Amino acid sequence: MNPIGAAIVALVIGIAIGALLTWAALRMRRSEQTPTFDVSEPVVPFGVAEVLGVLPSAGVVVGPHDEVLEATAAARTLGLVRGSRITLPELLQLVRTVRREGDVRTVDLQISRGARIASTYLAARVAPLDESLILVLADDHTAARRIEETRRDFVANISHELKTPIGAISLLAEAVEDAADDSAAVRKFASRMGIESARLTDLVSQIIDLSRLQADDPLANPDVVNIDEVLSDAVDRRRMDAERNQITLTVAGVEGTRVLGSARQLGVAVGNLVENAIVYSDPGARVVVAAHVQARSDDDYVEITVSDNGIGIPPAELDRIFERFYRVDYARSRANGGTGLGLAIVKHIAAIHGGDVSVWSQVGQGSTFTIKIPAHLHEAAPTLPEPMTAASPQPPPDQLTHEPQGISQ
Repeated sequence: MNPIGAAIVALVIGIAIGALLTWAALRMRRSEQTPTFDVSEPVVPFGVAEVLGVLPSAGVVVGPHDEVLEATAAARTLGLVRGSRITLPELLQLVRTVRREGDVRTVDLQISRGARIASTYLAARVAPLDESLILVLADDHTAARRIEETRRDFVANISHELKTPIGAISLLAEAVEDAADDSAAVRKFASRMGIESARLTDLVSQIIDLSRLQADDPLANPDVVNIDEVLSDAVDRRRMDAERNQITLTVAGVEGTRVLGSARQLGVAVGNLVENAIVYSDPGARVVVAAHVQARSDDDYVEITVSDNGIGIPPAELDRIFERFYRVDYARSRANGGTGLGLAIVKHIAAIHGGDVSVWSQVGQGSTFTIKIPAHLHEAAPTLPEPMTAASPQPPPDQLTHEPQGISQ
């Protein structure tokens, strides 16, 4: 190659190398000036998910952009989390406040689930887990809240109910003192004092019964209860009241039914229903107490029905009749010494026997209350049936001896 050609080639190579070096220098300078971002996903610290899984509280771990990184099943069940977001605005605002200020906060929350559904009450505690993660722990206080409301209502109601007979006795005592010279007036006021004293005694007795029921579990050490005896005893105790009100009492249904539980408690429940049927029936009415059996795959259910053709219950009252101290006809109940606790006691006895109580009623046609409880007899040791003699034949266990609810006026 001649000297001129070699010089030209060297010049081109030098220009190319210079351009490459210049481009590399500019690229390096730009990379130094351009900020870098950490786009890695936030990570929940090791062991946090396992700890949340064993805590009784509902737990949520929230990331730097309000996204839910970890949530327990309880948190989703309570409605704190949906998808990857917190659903409650108050809780989300508290999370942002804790992230900004770095201190622990607590808040009481009420979750409304609709007009006809009871609200859920939560106590939430929000704390920073690290520089970017927020931990939310929530405890469901709904049951405790309802128990406290029930206790508060019960104390208010019982104070009012006790005040009425006590006030009446006090006034009657003053009247007796003022009418000391009038023997007829003294006898009249003394009679009224006896009525109010009896009402007060009944009220205190039912309060004691209710308190005793709440501390007693009839299925812990159950007895085999003969329902025939329960119905017969309950009717016999109210027989005089029924005759005084010209009401016919009848025991019918399937004979030989048995359940596991407490004969005393079931007797109280049936007795309360019979007493109510008498109180809310007019002279000439009929009250039928009966037992029936419903077979199920796992157990037999025994239904105890108390039916009357009395005044009936308005539809608007049916949802409230099992509330403590609630009376459908206040004047009639007070006139007959009713305390308003009878049906509440029936409901509780049915519940602690593993069953429930329901009511059918129509105004002017009467009512039928049904206590339905599982027999639980599969849990008891089998017993050999006694041989039947020709002198005392018994109907088969499933043979009805009456029409269950066909009561006509």
